[in-house]
Amino acid sequence: MIQDAIVHIKTIDELINWIYFHFDQSDIYFGHGSDNAWDETVFLVLQTLNLPYDLPQEMLDSRVKQEDKALALARAEKRINDRIPLPYLTNKAYFCGSEYYVDERVLIPRSPIAELIENRFAPWIDGDSVNNILDLCTGSGCIAIACAQYFEQANVMGSDISAECIEIAKQNAKNLQVNNVNFLISDLFDKLPDTQYDIIVSNPPYVNQHDFDTAPDEFSLEPAAALLSGQDGLDITRQILKEASKFLSNNGILVVEVGNSADALEQAFPNVPFVWLEFERGGDGVFVLTRDELLSYF
Repeated sequence: MIQDAIVHIKTIDELINWIYFHFDQSDIYFGHGSDNAWDETVFLVLQTLNLPYDLPQEMLDSRVKQEDKALALARAEKRINDRIPLPYLTNKAYFCGSEYYVDERVLIPRSPIAELIENRFAPWIDGDSVNNILDLCTGSGCIAIACAQYFEQANVMGSDISAECIEIAKQNAKNLQVNNVNFLISDLFDKLPDTQYDIIVSNPPYVNQHDFDTAPDEFSLEPAAALLSGQDGLDITRQILKEASKFLSNNGILVVEVGNSADALEQAFPNVPFVWLEFERGGDGVFVLTRDELLSYF
């Protein structure tokens, strides 16, 4: 299949259309950066060719080098046959306008918390008064690094239990030349310095056992430890809720994503006044609590 395509495909436009046809006919799952076959195809081709997303229309008639064509087609075949998420094929993911290196050691960035960071956590806190930010379960480092970019005056700490994640996070910070962020191997709060944070933000593991067992094949390529969090998906979140107040400044806030486990969280803590955020670009299951609220209920 690929060899025939290599011979007949000449231009970027032909390459996009050939891959799109096969993606559209397949049963691959979209959810790691795109939600449809066309966008997935365009991302794959332009990332493989190292071309910008705002490529002028007339450039689509440009001829493709043989080696670039072969690489794009090989990636498309892996995407279909092996169900490998696109960011793991190109080692590129995007968050808050920046490009991140990712591979199978880290979760693929896709949190709606990006929109909150871009708004500097308004109206929940005065962005100009923020001095210290903590990102728990940092993974690729995308949330911590984005916070550092949008709060240049702040010191940002990203922690993760995985040494492999911390290695990748540090490399991403270096690649993006972000200097006001540090990373630490820690099981949640265990190894953290004695610092009071104005914002603690986290996209922890929150997938329950049933959702984990029935998820599309693409999710099986991501590290299970970054997804699964007990029978109801709340094991890690419970620990964060219990300990976070000790690390928050007086006016500090806790922001946590729990995704589909939001209902289970409200059932587990029916008296806690979780504020559930709404996002213009979609996404849900993210709550905010103040330090005072945490002290009152945990």
